[in-house]
Amino acid sequence: MISLALTLTVAFARVLFRSRLELMAENLALRQQLAVFKQRHCCPRLRPGDRVFWVFLRRAWRNWANVLIVVEPDTVVGWQRKGFRLFWRLISRAKRVGRPRISRELRELIGRMARENDWGAPRIHGELLKMGFRVDERTVSRYLPRGRTSPDQLQRWLVFLRNHRDSLVGMDFLTVPTATFGLLWVFVVLHHERRRILHFGVTDHPDASWITQQLREAFPFGTAPRYAILDRDGKYGHASLWLCKPWA
Repeated sequence: MISLALTLTVAFARVLFRSRLELMAENLALRQQLAVFKQRHCCPRLRPGDRVFWVFLRRAWRNWANVLIVVEPDTVVGWQRKGFRLFWRLISRAKRVGRPRISRELRELIGRMARENDWGAPRIHGELLKMGFRVDERTVSRYLPRGRTSPDQLQRWLVFLRNHRDSLVGMDFLTVPTATFGLLWVFVVLHHERRRILHFGVTDHPDASWITQQLREAFPFGTAPRYAILDRDGKYGHASLWLCKPWA
């Protein structure tokens, strides 16, 4: 009897002190599920409108999973991810992005010059400019024949990583989708020795100045590493060169 009385007291206190907006959200969620169960089918079927309702309710109400009965919470998260992929697929089809594709003859010429002369992208780019082909060096490197890494090169790289693991960091960006079909960029700095995260930052508009500030916070004065592994992303600008200098 005492435990029952305590349970009822706690339940009454929750109902009493909950905000009116939260009660309205719970009532709306229960009514929506009741409408689904009233369908004349052996098992409830969720229409696209029902899925959109739960995706936005998940965004607006933190206790949405407590009243969800018709499906599992992971299913709602899957709906949101599917909608995010569909949204960005439609945007990608709406406009052409990236560098324009070059002709097949020019691609074959790049491959032939690389195979017969053992040239790299800078040399081939210069020769193409002499012949009147206006093409970027990165485009040339994109169409170079991809060969297998020799065992000697791989061994030298492994030796370098092992010898300099105390003064080596890696940095890169990863993306996180939002409920409003946006993108958040997460900048991560990882120490190579123990795979320890030194610093991370989140933004919706990464640029060189923002990355410079993140590097200042990741490496205070006098603690900058000797080596850093990063790609050639244009968002870095000249900020990556600051790794070899003491922070101002």
